[in-house]
Amino acid sequence: MERKMLGLKLTDKISCKEIRNKTQVSDIAQYIAKQKWKWAGHVARLQDNRWTLRVTEWQPRNGKRSRGRQARRWRDDIVRTMGNTWTREAKDKEEWRRDAEGLILQWMDGA
Repeated sequence: MERKMLGLKLTDKISCKEIRNKTQVSDIAQYIAKQKWKWAGHVARLQDNRWTLRVTEWQPRNGKRSRGRQARRWRDDIVRTMGNTWTREAKDKEEWRRDAEGLILQWMDGA
């Protein structure tokens, strides 16, 4: 779509990064990852027993998941990037925000 906006063809051999710089359009995947990261920090800092916190920390009673490729849970991406202690690290709001940019890029590379 951005190539069409600039009137470029694939044969012009211009990289996607250069096109993104010219159009100043933000990457939707990065935006979504940033919003998810912010929401994860918000959920981790909840003090009361709201359903969002309970659902995030819930584990199935039998501990087994079905056969085949495992479905990715909402928190699996965050755990893969930050480890199992991400909820403790998210308690410090300023540090969570400071680390966000680099970790979001690392998170997207691993996805």
